[in-house]
Amino acid sequence: MGGVTAVPVPHSSGQAERTAGAAAAAPGGRRSLAAALFLGAVGAAVVLLASGQTWAEGTAAVGAGSVPLQADGRDVTGLPAALAVVGLAALVAVFAVRRAGRVIVSALLALSGAGAAASAFLGASDSAALDEKARQTTGDTAAVIDGLTHTAWPYVTAVAGLLILAAGLLAMRYGSSWPAMSARYEREGGAPRGGRPAADPDRPEELWKALDRGEDPTGER
Repeated sequence: MGGVTAVPVPHSSGQAERTAGAAAAAPGGRRSLAAALFLGAVGAAVVLLASGQTWAEGTAAVGAGSVPLQADGRDVTGLPAALAVVGLAALVAVFAVRRAGRVIVSALLALSGAGAAASAFLGASDSAALDEKARQTTGDTAAVIDGLTHTAWPYVTAVAGLLILAAGLLAMRYGSSWPAMSARYEREGGAPRGGRPAADPDRPEELWKALDRGEDPTGER
């Protein structure tokens, strides 16, 4: 009885190299993705929180006495909070776009963080908000705030803005290896040539749907 000769299965060296490269890059991609999500989300949350805290304090002279006045971050400048919202939207949008769109959105994420940090730092020594409150309180258009002091919250806001900036830089550097939400929706919503619904091999429920329609989900498309 003759022996059975095993027929070698050809392998594509290019495909093997791509698979090996993807496997090698996957851990780094996952780490950068997790870091960007953490930095962006925490940074935006802290900016929004810190913007509502007291940034400056002082007193306004009224008659023979004085009235204490305070200004929070939004009184001083509304830019950090607004840019934090933009940063959150950009962080989500990074996963909804690909290629050049992802680079653009990543740059927007980085710029929103840089803008939030810069505006918070500049607002750390601002007195205009309290001067305006002093004029409103006293009714004197020439009144200015006395005993002006600043808290640490502007600097907390600035550091949080830098976290958003770091998330944007990570997205610009490693974003090409991150997954995209649109890929799944395109597979589900699009139909291949021939008009037959696409069956995603990664989704078992699609196989059952194909069987219910009397189709062979493993057949050649």
